[in-house]
Amino acid sequence: MTCRSSPWHNVGVKLISRIFLPLTLVVLTIAAAPVSKADDGMAKKAAPAVRPGSSGLQTPRFVSLSAEVVNMRAGPGVRYPITWVYRRFGVPLLIMAEYESWRKVRDAEGTEGWMHRSLLSGRRMAMLRTDIGEFRKAPKDEAPVVLRAEAGVIGKLLGCQGAWCRMELNETRAWVPRGDIFGALPNEQFE
Repeated sequence: MTCRSSPWHNVGVKLISRIFLPLTLVVLTIAAAPVSKADDGMAKKAAPAVRPGSSGLQTPRFVSLSAEVVNMRAGPGVRYPITWVYRRFGVPLLIMAEYESWRKVRDAEGTEGWMHRSLLSGRRMAMLRTDIGEFRKAPKDEAPVVLRAEAGVIGKLLGCQGAWCRMELNETRAWVPRGDIFGALPNEQFE
């Protein structure tokens, strides 16, 4: 009798496939994971990788709501349940993925879900994140403050240069630190 015809052979093969194969996959996954380098004891926040979506446009990218009332769904289609209802025109959203006519989005609070592309606009808007944001005449800390606004205020995003972004609020154009808003990618530069 050879070992292959032994009833214990099948048990051994099953044990190997149930225990050692998943363990090997875990070890390979950990070994292949990217290692982040620390900078002065703090890990750098990497910018998200930019790649084209099914529309041909880059993801991630920012858009805004083009309607007063918009439903966020659990999946890409009307058959999925509504998870959130937005009742404010111009809310900025980050598109993270695309599936046919549906966009997976994230809002300023981190809520994620799917919206139909017809409810989204390429108009760039930004939402103030800080309790009281100071908008300055020029993109520097020493510039005079021309406007103060509370968290949640939404305005038109005109452009970003370095650590500053220019916005328009009630016909007033001013600069705000990029970290104070939701509506621009970390290294995004545009006019």
